[in-house]
Amino acid sequence: MKRLIVNADDFGLTGGVNRAIVECHNGGVVTSATLMAGGPRFDDAVQAARSAPTLSVGCHVVLVDGAPVSTAQTVDTLLAIRSSEPEKFFSSLSAFSARAMLGGFDRDQLVGEIVAQIKKVQGAGVEVTHLDTHKHAHVLPEILWALIRAAKICGIPAIRNPFVPIKAMKAKLFKDRRSIWKRYGQARMLHTFSRPFRQQTKRAGLVTPDGLVGMIETGALESAGYSDLVRKSLASLPDGTWELVCHPGYNDAELKSAGTRLLESRDEERRLLSSPALREFLEEQKISVIGYREFVQSSGT
Repeated sequence: MKRLIVNADDFGLTGGVNRAIVECHNGGVVTSATLMAGGPRFDDAVQAARSAPTLSVGCHVVLVDGAPVSTAQTVDTLLAIRSSEPEKFFSSLSAFSARAMLGGFDRDQLVGEIVAQIKKVQGAGVEVTHLDTHKHAHVLPEILWALIRAAKICGIPAIRNPFVPIKAMKAKLFKDRRSIWKRYGQARMLHTFSRPFRQQTKRAGLVTPDGLVGMIETGALESAGYSDLVRKSLASLPDGTWELVCHPGYNDAELKSAGTRLLESRDEERRLLSSPALREFLEEQKISVIGYREFVQSSGT
């Protein structure tokens, strides 16, 4: 049996992103979304979530390329040192990763900031069903440790498995798409962390899908290419519960000023996720679409 959670990231980034997520839930295949506690359109996203009670809503924990929910003084080791924006996280994922691997982050501060973000979402009356991280930061062992700790403190039962299964990374799918070779190589290398991830989440009593698809394809602008890649990746999956990460939105003026690299691709993903063709494809592949809430319930947690 194959089950697929379709999760839209960046809930709360812009009004157009919020609108697209709800549209892709009501009329498409999106079953879950993760809300940014520090997102510019957080309040709008909360209202949008209330209008879609069957949408599973998690917390999209931001530790890179954003600002803390906590006061800067209490999370000073997490902040980039720069005079123009002294209260922001590292904008570069590579710099953030190096700092994490070198032990430069205070562990209590990491846990405290993640807890603050989760509690802000919970405090808005949203049932937080799961956690993930912006730019998949919890592939790093130090960040995973803090995320697990925060999940236990806040009573969150599930977190994203950020590792792409080897069967969905067949080289022939990507060899002619130079624009995503870098992400393909990163996903292959990071897969070595997948076994420790499973061991730690199981030990903590958390549930997690079997893996992730859509990460390599994110931002692929070829109109037919993106849809084709996603379908081939999904078709290659073995039995289990998997997550398709997606970023639907409207490429409007607000999005262009939001500082995200994903612009036209959000329109493309919105159209795909709302299309009858994708739903028909999933039915043909005998892939059942579920949300994180159903996943947790079926796991007996």
